[in-house]
Amino acid sequence: MDRQSPGIRHLDTEQVNPRTRDLDQCSTMELLRLMNAEDFRVPVAVEAALPAVAEAVDLIAGALRRGGRLFYVGAGTSGRLGVLDAYECPPTFGTPPELVQALVAGGVARDRADESAEDDPELGAADLAERGLAAGDVVVGIAASGRTPYVVGALQYARSAGASTVALACSGGSVIGDLADKAIEVTVGPEALTGSTRLKAGTAQKLVLNMISTGVMVKLGKVYQNFMVDMEASNGKLRQRARGIVAMATGEEESAVEAAMAATGDHMKASIVMLLAGVSAEEAFRRLAEADGNVRGALQA
Repeated sequence: MDRQSPGIRHLDTEQVNPRTRDLDQCSTMELLRLMNAEDFRVPVAVEAALPAVAEAVDLIAGALRRGGRLFYVGAGTSGRLGVLDAYECPPTFGTPPELVQALVAGGVARDRADESAEDDPELGAADLAERGLAAGDVVVGIAASGRTPYVVGALQYARSAGASTVALACSGGSVIGDLADKAIEVTVGPEALTGSTRLKAGTAQKLVLNMISTGVMVKLGKVYQNFMVDMEASNGKLRQRARGIVAMATGEEESAVEAAMAATGDHMKASIVMLLAGVSAEEAFRRLAEADGNVRGALQA
């Protein structure tokens, strides 16, 4: 049987879970305990895939450092998880919206997703072409089954365009894994609810996507120690958080932090360099420019 044929019973994500075979006869608490026990298996599966995740992080960070962009491509739950991760990058790391983008088969519907769009590989290619995919970009194809046609088509197009490719699947020996430069296959085993890959597979994908985006942004110098020093302080709560981060990163009192933030126009990195290095706002900005925005590099200048 061709691995992209309609038959799916051979896939890891479609197997029957013997531990939850009587799910419909469970009490509410029994049902929840069974699901919780299955969820405990997810971090173990992710841990086994960490070497592949690390390779993907380094690949993507290198591409973005050279001016490339990151595209998540998926369908259904997988695609929507990509959207979530992409949408969180600007507020968390201060990135421009075009740096990390997400494509979902059929688009992101407000009320009901068009699940049929995932069967069209040409649509995956066309959506990437419409975004102007270039050789310096990276495409991460996300598919729990590892064989969604929309994602397959997108990865094939990415390869033809000279872009780098990463596959994130929850089935071993996946089609998209064979197509990609780097394959991340997190085999979480059968779902508590047979075939419902929004459960363990979705959780695994969310964990890996968190690692990818956070790891890449750390590599790009958007984190100092473990602080979000490039976050967008776009509301009252976030402005308070920004000042709290500067205070924790520098050990300075509130008055000194307020003065530094005022002098730098609420620029967190410059305020930290200003306070830790004992320099003016102008000198802090100069050091950051020479260090490509890296706070540690600016402090060592």
